[in-house]
Amino acid sequence: MPLLPFCCGHARAEHQARFHYVRRSGAGTGFAQGTLGEGINAAGAITGGYADAADAWHGFVRAADGTVTTFDAPGAGTGEAQGTHSLSINAAGTIAGYYYDASNVSHGFVRAADAAVTTFDAPGAGARSNQGTTAVGINDAGRITGFYLGGRSVFHGFVRAASGSLTTFDAPGAGTGFGQGTTGESINAAGAITGNCVDANNVFHGFLRAASGTITTFEAPGAGTGAYQGTLGASINTAGMLAGYYIDASDAGHGFVRATSGATNTFDVTGAGTGANQGTFASGINAAGAVTGYYLDASNVFHGFGRAASGAITAFEAPGAGTYNYQGTHGSSINTTGV
Repeated sequence: MPLLPFCCGHARAEHQARFHYVRRSGAGTGFAQGTLGEGINAAGAITGGYADAADAWHGFVRAADGTVTTFDAPGAGTGEAQGTHSLSINAAGTIAGYYYDASNVSHGFVRAADAAVTTFDAPGAGARSNQGTTAVGINDAGRITGFYLGGRSVFHGFVRAASGSLTTFDAPGAGTGFGQGTTGESINAAGAITGNCVDANNVFHGFLRAASGTITTFEAPGAGTGAYQGTLGASINTAGMLAGYYIDASDAGHGFVRATSGATNTFDVTGAGTGANQGTFASGINAAGAVTGYYLDASNVFHGFGRAASGAITAFEAPGAGTYNYQGTHGSSINTTGV
């Protein structure tokens, strides 16, 4: 399909967007340190992580009233690039994420609203540095999806029930070489999962895994077919609509929304760069079909955006965001009220 037409380019908001900083005492202020918001639930509670002055990571949850609580998963390392990464939060306030231990092996965790943390590992997860289990998305029933890196450094997807039982899966056509395989990224209320797989030629393909376990792969129109090009599924809503992005033959990114029928609309934010590693990247979709994400402009500065279900796009910047190479604003997750 052609790119969606936008009247007068992308529409900036008539009113000033309201931003609330998440400042955590203990977050570092040096290069690549600070606080990252990753997931938001319907009530407006936010989860994410922060890197301290020693470059170790810690999880946090910010209540809708602004109260911030930090936490560390049991067994999390305290060295550089080790620690706790919190990625998603459901309506009950249950959080999913992963941590790196003192040996740089990752492990999944789920943190209940009462602060109890349960850690877990997928069967077959490797035990060497940079291998292990990564929990990414959680739904309101407490089911979690993510991926693990096995002993041969091949990725495999998984879904974990609230009871703790864990099922692994591989998308059709996923490669079995180093850095190839399947990653689960997002799970909806029905238990359907989206993510991506890397084939034997290192090309990305999106997939949809039904709650029954049936997996369908898909390609966005215009996706490149060279190494490290292709289609990446990022988020799935309650209706089964998907959002993500694709990398074209010039290595530039473009957003897409895929309807439950399989029809795919691609889009670009006005101002997005067209060079390698630049472009538009969709990361989250809500129940109404509104999307958030970010774009990288021709000067390699990041900007956030929101895309309404109608296709209208609003770009935004967080106050204080940098304007140099690879600085700026990222949209990560969007809730049912459009926050």
